[in-house]
Amino acid sequence: MALAFLVTMLGATLPTPLYPLYERELGFGQVVVTLIFATYAVGVAAALLLFGRLSDQLGRRAVLLPGLALAAISSAVFLIPDSVTALFVGRLLSGLSAGIFTGTATATLVDLAPEGRQARYSLVAACVNMLGLGLGPVVAGALAEFAPLPLFLPYAVHIVLVLLTAVGAYLVAEPIETPDGPVSWAPQKLGVPSEVRGVFVGAAVAGFAGFAVLGLFTAVSPAFLSQVLRVENHFVGGLVVFTLLGFSTIGQVASSRLSLRPALLTGCVALVVGVLLVGLSVALPSLWVLLVGAAVAGIGQGMSFRAGLGAVNTGTPPERRSEVASSFFLVLYVAISLPVIGEGIASAAFGLVTAGVVFSVIVAVIAAIAFGALLRQRMD
Repeated sequence: MALAFLVTMLGATLPTPLYPLYERELGFGQVVVTLIFATYAVGVAAALLLFGRLSDQLGRRAVLLPGLALAAISSAVFLIPDSVTALFVGRLLSGLSAGIFTGTATATLVDLAPEGRQARYSLVAACVNMLGLGLGPVVAGALAEFAPLPLFLPYAVHIVLVLLTAVGAYLVAEPIETPDGPVSWAPQKLGVPSEVRGVFVGAAVAGFAGFAVLGLFTAVSPAFLSQVLRVENHFVGGLVVFTLLGFSTIGQVASSRLSLRPALLTGCVALVVGVLLVGLSVALPSLWVLLVGAAVAGIGQGMSFRAGLGAVNTGTPPERRSEVASSFFLVLYVAISLPVIGEGIASAAFGLVTAGVVFSVIVAVIAAIAFGALLRQRMD
């Protein structure tokens, strides 16, 4: 199940180092790239809201297998040549697949955990999620740089991996008993009760900053590398994105060893420092400063995300945790899309360097505001 989760999330970031190739092949600019990227976030949010509760009624496998099918179909759509429409459709399907998988696969791994080890399996799910997102650009970048057919082979390899892991997922025993009777489908409700609102705001603002950085790296960093740093190597582009997401995984593991408040505050500080380093790397410009900034920001993103979600869940009444968690994730996927679209528009108007520096400063200010808000909150 963890491997199926990893392969699904790997597909979500496969196009990242390939965007410069699409720009040259199809003749569009950075604004279109950010819109294509944002389509993925729309798909994830739609899946979380529309299908997030189905696996409790239908069973885990009945939802996970269609999620894998969507992942394979998404990569197949990317194989359609010379079509901007195919890029938008492929990203939407990829987002739907990731949205279906994120909650359901995490629940499945916790269901499969031996008694007393649920927290560890939940951490495994979080790490697999981020590692899959980080490995996507590395796999696509390596194949694009060192193998033929750079806009074909990464997706073909992903389809094969999805089919193989789908067999494994099908063979895993259903971990929960499903209720008898008709399925009652309803969209996931959203809401934040008053008793957790203060903590929610601080955690959501910190998560917003962290996921805005994630969106920046997965949508815009390839253009920055090729146009500003003159680094045309697709594999290097993939490694830069992997640096952020790999260190995000480290941040999540580190946050599990701290109580919620220190983890959240430390994550906010790391985000501020890391994002300012990213802005400095754009202004200089410097690949090494960019890598250090990505590592520090990745740790901050991982810590603030996991500790923020934990703080929100801890302070929420059990009967409302589902809607509060969904509200939290909705904020995160707005953060991964809208600021990046703004950055793309600004880069077209003022240049990539100016837009990148301004974007970094704004995100650092948002993370600092989250730090201030959380400093005034009490958490258990």
